[in-house]
Amino acid sequence: MSLINDNFMIGSPTGVTLYQQVARDLPIIDYHCHLEAKDIYENRRFSSITELWLAGDHYKWRAMRANGIPEAKITGNAFPEEKFQAWAETVEAAFGNPLYHWTHLELKHYFGIDEMLSSRNWRDIMDACNRQLQDDAFTPRALMMRSRVEVICTTDSPLDSLHYHQLLKQDASFTPKVLPTFRPDEFFSHDRHQFSSALVRLAELTGETITRFTDFERALEARVQFFHEVGCRISDHGLGDLTFTPFTTLQGDAVFQKKMQSEVITAAEESIWQSVLFITLARLYKKYDWAMQIHFGAIRNNNQRMLEKVGVNSGFDAIADQPRLAANLNAFLNAMAEENHLPRTIIYNLYAAYNDIVASTIANFQSGEEGVKSPLQFGSGWWFNDTRRGMLSQLNALADQGLLMNFVGMLTDSRSFVSYPRHDYFRRILCGLIGQWIDAGEFPADDIILQRMVRNICHDNALHYFKF
Repeated sequence: MSLINDNFMIGSPTGVTLYQQVARDLPIIDYHCHLEAKDIYENRRFSSITELWLAGDHYKWRAMRANGIPEAKITGNAFPEEKFQAWAETVEAAFGNPLYHWTHLELKHYFGIDEMLSSRNWRDIMDACNRQLQDDAFTPRALMMRSRVEVICTTDSPLDSLHYHQLLKQDASFTPKVLPTFRPDEFFSHDRHQFSSALVRLAELTGETITRFTDFERALEARVQFFHEVGCRISDHGLGDLTFTPFTTLQGDAVFQKKMQSEVITAAEESIWQSVLFITLARLYKKYDWAMQIHFGAIRNNNQRMLEKVGVNSGFDAIADQPRLAANLNAFLNAMAEENHLPRTIIYNLYAAYNDIVASTIANFQSGEEGVKSPLQFGSGWWFNDTRRGMLSQLNALADQGLLMNFVGMLTDSRSFVSYPRHDYFRRILCGLIGQWIDAGEFPADDIILQRMVRNICHDNALHYFKF
């Protein structure tokens, strides 16, 4: 029997039934990814399975380095065949790593290949994949259609023209929605020069003369309004630490002036700035009825030598810890709630030990006023946690502290057009967990409730939550 079958990763009779009858064939709403709208609009073709699989995939790059593969065969100028062989050799060593499962889910879903990739058969599998890649079924648009994708949300700077999003919006021949996500990381940046250059560009785009914080706020709203017109309904923010410091208007203005002038500011002033900017943005998101995503807890670019050699987003990031997270997170959400400017919010933490802190905190700020269930969401297992263990930890913490029925489900967080089986992976794990509860007699085998729960988490909740 093939490794990838309807029982794979589930291990529960009830779970298998839920997967087969409900989860397996549901459409996909991928509300956070890093695909490029340009690639979708132009429908770029991939020259090889190496390009499709290994270009830009820092998850695989980390594993290959751990397997003793030289950098030339990872991010360097080795031939595609050499890089693919190196990946096949790494897969053999990856038992227990989700990359092993994702690799074979993708081979099965897109290429119809049941064989397990190894150092013995890598060339045959590479050749079979490369032959298929010449077919029109392997363009980005075709891959998305084959994956039953309804909506994806890309990740976009507020300074982006959204040119290709606008073109896709006008293209009636392609039915999946490709929507932008407003991600203003450059304005949270500790890098003085990145912030000041972004401020200059913001002024150019909006026609605002920015000399005070109120000017900056007006320019930000102009970009939010522009994104909204193109179809954006979600923001996203990537942070190291999530902190909150109470501030006065004068303090906020003073820190803005220092950042505008590219002056060095203290850690305490950075915390004030993060607080000021988040409160300002939250007010805008609430006004435009957007959801706000916050990803926090990564410590990035830790290997200076490799940063200089191969650049950012190359697989040298790690999980960060943070003192007084509970106090900061509660104060952060409370400050927005006090002004009635707390939008629908999804919080993703990277350090799984904080799962119960995050899940219990968001329960303090749930409300029926947004017209959706659980407007505060504990986000899915992210980055280092999109593993079986990480997903189960997140799902159990959410079930313990909140309502699993209302969870908005999984996303790919990916740069790959063949990463949609991560949704399938999640659905199998979800059905397995629920099935185990039922088979153990912990909850009733109520088919109506169980099927609604699985359908909600895998699709319907996201559709209603984001108001696509």
